Amino acid sequence: MKLSPLLFGFAMFVTVAQAQSLSETEIKNLLARIAERRASAPDVRADFQEQKTMHLMAKPIVSSGKIWFHAPNKFRREISGNSPSVTVSNGRDLWIHYPNFKSAEHYTLGKRSPVDAAITAINTALNLENVESTFRITGTKIDLPSPGSGAAGNGYALQLLPRSPSMKRMFQKFDLRLNSDLVAERTEMTQPNGDQIVTTYSNQSRAATPAATFEFTPPAGTAISAPLGR
Repeated sequence: MKLSPLLFGFAMFVTVAQAQSLSETEIKNLLARIAERRASAPDVRADFQEQKTMHLMAKPIVSSGKIWFHAPNKFRREISGNSPSVTVSNGRDLWIHYPNFKSAEHYTLGKRSPVDAAITAINTALNLENVESTFRITGTKIDLPSPGSGAAGNGYALQLLPRSPSMKRMFQKFDLRLNSDLVAERTEMTQPNGDQIVTTYSNQSRAATPAATFEFTPPAGTAISAPLGR
């Protein structure tokens, strides 16, 4: 099954300068720091710009909007512009709402469906929780501007390669860049068919997000479909 590109949108710009390879121990220490940061501040919100390059289309698809994420598995992603959409997951249900068409797709998570696999893979890649069991990780230390200033700070460029056959069907590789606050600034996902999704994030914040952000109630008059059944 080919999933909607909207499901792969989650998560980020920068030019690499003076890259320094990380040892296996340094990667483990970095993941431990990320886990500590996530435990103390589980919310992240940001603006994003995304470019999808698909082999069946002559030109890339460019979109922008806002995203909210609450570890480990809640998110809201709003795309603005001429073709707006809202993708919301509370960890149990996933909704994709298309306001212009007054339609919405509903997916129930936790049924071992392709949507579950995709969401789990992306959450793992962006959240980096238990990531070593799912991906092989290599990385480098890079100089990036510190958040909120022009000064250089320590960032990281990580490459995640899937371990299992199920993951390899969705990802060829997943490249992730983190700033000095250990927040993703850029992701580049390459799928097995060569399609690529590059997302850059700005104005990141770890401010707390209201729980209602991750719930969705279809507006009156919305046509609701369940592509994978109830």
